[in-house]
Amino acid sequence: MKIAIYPGTFDPITYGHVDVIERAREIFDKVIVMVARNSSKAPLFSTEERVKMIKDVVKKFKNVEVDSSEGLLVNYAKKKKATAIVRGLRAVSDFEYEFQMALTNRKLAKEITTVFLMPHEKYTYLNSSIVREIARMGGDVSGFVPVSVKQTLRKKFK
Repeated sequence: MKIAIYPGTFDPITYGHVDVIERAREIFDKVIVMVARNSSKAPLFSTEERVKMIKDVVKKFKNVEVDSSEGLLVNYAKKKKATAIVRGLRAVSDFEYEFQMALTNRKLAKEITTVFLMPHEKYTYLNSSIVREIARMGGDVSGFVPVSVKQTLRKKFK
């Protein structure tokens, strides 16, 4: 069984993330969307809230699971018997950082391959920070996030 880990902060999950998940699930037998618990970041949503939002969005996909973890990604991937790490690339500006991370992960665990997937071009400009800012200012995020995430954002900013 080919297992891939799709790690990220997902604060919140966007249509760009969902697009990458849909592409990954066509390539791998199982995709684990892993919410990173990173003490150096101050996310808007708790880990539990992010996991819940993602589970709601991906429940229609039989081969997608949602989990959370902290620590080295390659250690988590080994524990889950994953053969790949999936990373989304939106623009050239993402590439340098992602390339460095991929090479570092390869050095730490040569048996795990990093796979870069590009979301549909209509999502290349989209990121969670933009969505949070639009929602914070009372803007309509319907075109950026699933309905359940929009509702969660609305509750958070009331």
